[in-house]
Amino acid sequence: MDGPDSEDPKQSTADMTVFVQNLLQQMQSRFQQMSESIVSKIDEMGSRIEDLEQSINDLRAEMGAEGSQSPLKKSKPILEESKSEDASA
Repeated sequence: MDGPDSEDPKQSTADMTVFVQNLLQQMQSRFQQMSESIVSKIDEMGSRIEDLEQSINDLRAEMGAEGSQSPLKKSKPILEESKSEDASA
């Protein structure tokens, strides 16, 4: 009775152990790839945000240069306004 169903239980356990280890390694590899992809996308978003901030600052500077010719008053920070009011009192 040495058919395929009469497999050694120790061999079956060893095969299952190898299968589970391989599965865990594959899962770890996929998780690592996903993690690296997410970090890469976050870095890319950070770079885009920095570019956007620079563009906004450039526009502000450009508007400031044009604004010096217009009658619109630049707003001062609230703390500076309150300090100047306190000093005049």
